[in-house]
Amino acid sequence: MSLPPTDPRLLALAQSFRTTLRHAVYLSRSMDGDGEITSMQMSTLSMVAEEPLRVSRVAANLGIRVPSATEQIIKLEQAGLVSRQPDPTDSRAVLVKLTDKGRAEWEDAGRRRNERVAALLAHLDDNDRALLAAALPVIGKLSRTA
Repeated sequence: MSLPPTDPRLLALAQSFRTTLRHAVYLSRSMDGDGEITSMQMSTLSMVAEEPLRVSRVAANLGIRVPSATEQIIKLEQAGLVSRQPDPTDSRAVLVKLTDKGRAEWEDAGRRRNERVAALLAHLDDNDRALLAAALPVIGKLSRTA
């Protein structure tokens, strides 16, 4: 295991990045206020929209314990938005999958969020939008290596 970085510039950048991410999470969560689904439930729908996931992976991605994730998944299942099915590769595990209704709800919420973010981006000038667009691949790269 390597030692943590001690370069003051890296530490300052890390602090600034974490602060910006926290505020971005706040912004994202504030966009869920008009729906009946909580931001955590929307996060769960987003995760399983790409592919069915084990409950343990959903919990890890949300940063919560498996029983808490199970509780969220049960609520989504009762609403008809997800289904749970045995994992064909491990009979002890359960996969969570979007239903057709869940996909429609997730797509509708995504459209609403995109419209709200686009309205915010409209307040930026072309240079700021270009800087943001250039930063997105780097942020994605960091997200994939974490």
